[in-house]
Amino acid sequence: MASGDKLGATAVLIGLLATLTVQAFPTFNGDSADAGELRDDIPDINRGLNHLFEGDIAGNPRRNAILDQTSRWKFPIPYILNDTLELNAKGVILQAFEEYRLRSCVDFKPYEGESSYIIFKKLSGCWSYVGDYKVGQELSIGARCDTKAIVEHELLHALGFYHEQSRSDRDNYVKIWWDQIEDGKEHNFNKYEDDFITDLNTAYDYESVMHYRPKSFNKNESIPTITTTIPEFNDIIGQRLDFSAVDITRLNRMYNCANTHTLLDQCSFELINICGMIQNENDNADWVQVLSNPAEPDNTLGGRCRDSGYFMKFDTSSGAVGKSALLESRILYPKRDEQCLEFFYKMSGAAGDKLVVWIRADDGTGTVRHVRKIHTITGDGDNAWKIVHVPLKMTKKFRYFFQGIRVSASSSGAILLDDITLREASCPNAVWQIPNFTALLASTAPGVALKSRCFYNSEGYSYSIGVYPNGRNKTYEDYVGLTFHLCSGENDAVLQWPAENRQVTVVTMDQDPDVKLRMSNTRSFTTDSSTRWNKPTNDSGATWDESCRCYRTSDYGWNTFISHTQLHKRSFLKNNDLIITADFNDLTHLIKTEVPVKTAAPKADIKHEELVGETEVKPLAVKHREARGVDPCHPNPCLNGGVCVEREGKASCRCATTQTTYYSGKTCEELKTDKGILGALIGGAATTVVLTLAVLIVIKRVNHNRR
Repeated sequence: MASGDKLGATAVLIGLLATLTVQAFPTFNGDSADAGELRDDIPDINRGLNHLFEGDIAGNPRRNAILDQTSRWKFPIPYILNDTLELNAKGVILQAFEEYRLRSCVDFKPYEGESSYIIFKKLSGCWSYVGDYKVGQELSIGARCDTKAIVEHELLHALGFYHEQSRSDRDNYVKIWWDQIEDGKEHNFNKYEDDFITDLNTAYDYESVMHYRPKSFNKNESIPTITTTIPEFNDIIGQRLDFSAVDITRLNRMYNCANTHTLLDQCSFELINICGMIQNENDNADWVQVLSNPAEPDNTLGGRCRDSGYFMKFDTSSGAVGKSALLESRILYPKRDEQCLEFFYKMSGAAGDKLVVWIRADDGTGTVRHVRKIHTITGDGDNAWKIVHVPLKMTKKFRYFFQGIRVSASSSGAILLDDITLREASCPNAVWQIPNFTALLASTAPGVALKSRCFYNSEGYSYSIGVYPNGRNKTYEDYVGLTFHLCSGENDAVLQWPAENRQVTVVTMDQDPDVKLRMSNTRSFTTDSSTRWNKPTNDSGATWDESCRCYRTSDYGWNTFISHTQLHKRSFLKNNDLIITADFNDLTHLIKTEVPVKTAAPKADIKHEELVGETEVKPLAVKHREARGVDPCHPNPCLNGGVCVEREGKASCRCATTQTTYYSGKTCEELKTDKGILGALIGGAATTVVLTLAVLIVIKRVNHNRR
């Protein structure tokens, strides 16, 4: 590299540093659950674990289920939750399972003696094997790995995927700063040809949950090792919110997924067939599909596109009092016994108009005609889009339908309906929609909190959420702080205290209309036996709150739940509103989940691989294994971070390179310097010396002439 080019590259790196915000490591005290958005990522957690490949891959790095179909899993995947796991980690793993079921055909089941299975353990760090080894394999969710996104990441490895920046075309999209990588960690940035890794005909994905963060494996904590060729994506890579859209596309393509497991219905009314919904002939009015306009913008696009987006409208500005319109879904076939119906509505008419949710169910003869009222919403005339979650308990085929009713003769508006989702899962226990949160960001001082009303969970515990728009203190004024409190309630006399082994899960919701594409921000912690979770009373240190006329416990949660930068991405603030959901669930039943592994005879047609791990990784069970063929790449003959690839039964080494040096030889044993680059460096230095002497001579002559 010429000296000018090198100086240019240095200038570019310095410029990129300006775009990457450097945050001080968060300080903790007794009221913080964890570091929130500033939590360590996988390479930081796994620092020092030298048995891992690419930072979090165990075993044979040549395995790739994307190309090797024998390494792909059959569903459902049996699993064991080992009792070494922290209780919060067990709950988070089950959350990750539900995300896979919602977005793909991937499914999981408790282990029942199968030969292929995953056993989740708390070992050192977060890591996984790649693909199905057919003999049972460990997946480590160690200390600080207990987030939903990290579990999703490690399970994608288990399902056969490598990191995004390993693609053969990665140099078109990111730049690797080899001189900034920690010594001995260069192999973590290897890339592979498309005969080893395939992109499944998808574009490079900066948003992938499988992408490294900019400062992975860096020497200097403030200097990145990987940057994007489009600078705007530097603060996108390495996101740990959820799957990206491309992550899901690849997963579904690889496993030929035609349907998901838990998504029953979804409609944004963008198509003329309105998702197969029908108008009921027994009403006296209709719902009408309406194009968004300035007076009545739809919810799907949230004002981002003018005169775009559709919604359903029932006009209540005319007609007799009691006028009614029915909008009915197609027939649906549940697989579980619990569903959650989510939708957005707006009532612009007089207070008092009603929107009623009904169910039409199988009457026992196979005919869907048994009608039952489920939920009623009475308008308050505030003319704003609001979210609703309605729990259902359906076990046989059914329809759901909406009834709009004109209640007041003075009504002059309409009832609007948009973005319906029906999934087979429980509804969130608490939903808090904070209107015009954008204005609160601009007007609220650091340290000032908004408090939700008190909610009740299924056991009868009462709790509330606190939100600090500009941080819990000035140190974190660029973040939204979020806290959890127990409230005194009517059931306290009969409940268990302290309220231990309960998992608190709080979500700032990405309001994308397609639930499969949402990348919400989810954080969890689990309560213990400390006095913090005692019954909220004056004697226990709780504070009286006149707004709820109850005692609230002190703040406990996150100083840095989500950054303002992240908050303005995606659809966290659609229509300027922030939506927060929360759950407070009993995990006592997960304290003891481990089951013994059954010894099974290996199948004759399967060639077993050794499961290689650190000293802490112990054999899963004694298994009778057939003698396996000689693996030319085991142990790895390649030195200096080289990767071994089997070619026609022989080992072939792919050697690591840097900007100015490269390894060569049969086993990458020889370190060499690129002569062209070296010559350019020497030539550049010589040119600099000559030019400097010439300038000095000219200056000397000018001074001599002046005399």
